[in-house]
Amino acid sequence: MQIDFGGREIAIKLVYYGPALSGKTTNLRSLHQLTSEKSRGRLMTLETKDDRTLFFDMLPLTLRAEGERTGQGSGHTLRIKVFTVPGQVLHASTRRLVLQGADGIAFIADSQISETEHNASSFLDLRQNVKDLGLNVRELPLVIQFNKRDLDKVRSAEELVTLASRGREPVFEASAVNGRGVLETFFGLLHVTWSKLDREHQLAKMLGIASDALLPMAIRQLGLSTDVPTLLSSCVGGKIDKGRP
Repeated sequence: MQIDFGGREIAIKLVYYGPALSGKTTNLRSLHQLTSEKSRGRLMTLETKDDRTLFFDMLPLTLRAEGERTGQGSGHTLRIKVFTVPGQVLHASTRRLVLQGADGIAFIADSQISETEHNASSFLDLRQNVKDLGLNVRELPLVIQFNKRDLDKVRSAEELVTLASRGREPVFEASAVNGRGVLETFFGLLHVTWSKLDREHQLAKMLGIASDALLPMAIRQLGLSTDVPTLLSSCVGGKIDKGRP
């Protein structure tokens, strides 16, 4: 997290991590398409000739307090920077570099049964990179998305619920190529990240809003026709407060 008091801006960094071709870039493309042009920046991508992410993708989203309340902070702007990392094994150093300063992480897993080993290897890679940065993955806001639910030979919904029950991380289903589960995953990640950062740094006061107003404000400014409980209720397991407004 970065705070620019002179520019009255707070920046938080969200990173989408996972094995190669699991759909990290597709998530960002769908998120870009689903959100309002007024609040999103340009989606920046750097790809190889076979459409794999070479370095990273970055999508900036900007939120502004809707009417500063008297005595409630300075009305900072919140900039959300969403990054992906390259999944290929040879780009390990790049993944570590992109992870630096991450406030929250979405692990994008491939639902295909044949990709189970790659998912596990990538998650171990995430844990090691976080450790190398002097952090503990259990202390970072983290959600898990099982992507490619539209394909054949994928883990069943029942299996995902069972897997989710074994951990604390919120788990979401998605078909990013169709946009399904993209917003749910993003808002699940924003929810757990904001909860931790606001608790530790009183960010809501800086923005001039109530602590529980950030997600509804984000929904409005990103031009979405849904609500927080609906988005969070799609979580199939793990620890998330679905009832929070």
